Amino acid sequence: MIPWIELFIVLTCLYVGARYGGIALGVISGIGLAILVFGFQMKPGTPPTTVIYIIIAAVTTAGILQASGGMDFLIQIAEKLLRKHPNRITFLAPYCTFFLTVLCGTGHVVYTLTPIIADIALKKGIRPERPVAVSSIASQVGITCSPIAAAVVSFATMTADNGFSISILQILSVTIPSCMLGLFFAALYSNRRGLDLDKDPEYQKRLQDPELKHYMFGETATLMNKELPKSAKTSVLMFFAALVVIGLLASFPELLPKFGEKAKPLSMSLVIQIVMLCTGGLILLVCKIKPKDIVSGSVWQAGMVAVVAIYGIAWLSDTYFSTHISSMKSGINTMVQGAPWAFAFALFGVSVLINTQGGTVLAVMPLGFSLGIPVTVLVGILPSVYGYFFIPNYPSDIASMNFDRSGTTKIGKYLLNHSFMAPGLISVITSCTFGYFWAKVIVGA
Repeated sequence: MIPWIELFIVLTCLYVGARYGGIALGVISGIGLAILVFGFQMKPGTPPTTVIYIIIAAVTTAGILQASGGMDFLIQIAEKLLRKHPNRITFLAPYCTFFLTVLCGTGHVVYTLTPIIADIALKKGIRPERPVAVSSIASQVGITCSPIAAAVVSFATMTADNGFSISILQILSVTIPSCMLGLFFAALYSNRRGLDLDKDPEYQKRLQDPELKHYMFGETATLMNKELPKSAKTSVLMFFAALVVIGLLASFPELLPKFGEKAKPLSMSLVIQIVMLCTGGLILLVCKIKPKDIVSGSVWQAGMVAVVAIYGIAWLSDTYFSTHISSMKSGINTMVQGAPWAFAFALFGVSVLINTQGGTVLAVMPLGFSLGIPVTVLVGILPSVYGYFFIPNYPSDIASMNFDRSGTTKIGKYLLNHSFMAPGLISVITSCTFGYFWAKVIVGA
């Protein structure tokens, strides 16, 4: 009975933290941690310090990139593509938000591009819900495809700790094509979803109101006319160079310095931290960035909030699972031995609850390794750590609804019949299905 009470405490803290959102996830998890340790005498788990250090390094560098104008430069490139091919916006827009996340390691870069996507669609007479909803999904899907995202780095660290020699590049070789395929089918569905604007009674009613019509069509959301500093292109090139360096060092470990009696090469977690911090410092000096502009940017602030959230969630979860892992194995082992892919449901369910992919990996993935689930399966179903679209309370989804001035991107009458549900499920299911088989080719049986 006691383990169930302890589990209830863990889930309650996660639920309450998710309701408050942001930094509350971390600190309210601290309440649960204190109850388990001091009240139930449970041995504290291990806080995810390595992953936190990587997030700090990556987010700080991404924040410097934003302060230099580099992110606006990338968004201008995406906007040029979308405005050149407005008829294909439902297919092109999600890949734009996807690759922005892949490059920057955070889905919060989508906020500047989303109003542009909605504006282009509306002015072209395309139902904005079609590209906007799937683009919001794509911005979060890209997290498991980014070499500097917490979800990928923490998973790669776990594989090494469990004796598997799987590189970040191998992981990305599975997740990137899997997620791109999933997004294609999500976009294919979205391209025909909902009524066309000329047949939508709700939209036509909004058109009859002069104030609403001016609100929808009076202004054009764009970054095309924004003059960027010279530092914008320079910072982007330096940031890309850092990603290339990380990729090369991951592909050719013989290039890494070796230490100790066994001449063990430098770990990739330290490589990422060093390269990211070095790159951030060089961009700051070369582009003459003011430190206060970095910490006031949305990317750095969102990243630091994620650090606290992951810190509390992972520590609380590890404390519970490390204590009860032996008893849990017997109950779950039968299911996953017969259908190891079913572990994706556990990852998805926890993600719905805690709203963070990195936190989900840290909280649940160790259980997968402990249960003896083949590493190829775990790599293949990694996209299932994105499930928080299920309940439409994530900032990118809320922002997308606000940016769509036509009112077509929305929450339905019954909460779960919202604009993000279908493209999210299509994307995740397709990605995990293809990834399950593709991982056997890339990683090996």
